[in-house]
Amino acid sequence: MLKMFSTQLTGLFNRLQEKEEFSIEDGARLLAQAAAGEGTVYIFGAKEMQAVALEAVYGEEPLQSAAILTEDVELEAADRVLIVSRYADDKEAVEAARELQEKGIPFVAISTIRGDDGASLDTMADVHIDLRLKKGLLPDEMGNRVGYPSSIVALYIYFGLKFTIEEILEEY
Repeated sequence: MLKMFSTQLTGLFNRLQEKEEFSIEDGARLLAQAAAGEGTVYIFGAKEMQAVALEAVYGEEPLQSAAILTEDVELEAADRVLIVSRYADDKEAVEAARELQEKGIPFVAISTIRGDDGASLDTMADVHIDLRLKKGLLPDEMGNRVGYPSSIVALYIYFGLKFTIEEILEEY
């Protein structure tokens, strides 16, 4: 089972690298504006996606100028935000996006687009990166899909952003 999961996950990573390459580049440029200037890169992770915020701030190699976005943070014009959620229509993430739009703070979002009507991160964010994870990666004995690695895939995208930000800052 683990071998099949690994194969499916590797395939998903390859598709993301191919299909989201430009969005990752654009997102990194936007976030690098804060890291290169007087701003902070705040990260908001909905539910299990807090893993991305924790990695960016407390990981072995923290993201320059990164902090976790909490309710008591007073955002400045130079700040940028990364919102990460399982789905683009997650209520908590969409509410955070609305607040950022009202304050005029540019932000990048990472989530899976489900195609539902209504408010969605893919239409609200300055840059949206689609996780392309609509169902579990493996079939079970009942015909359902299991193994939904949303936080693993989000961390993969995060590292793509981080490496690109670092390249941009080196040139800067």
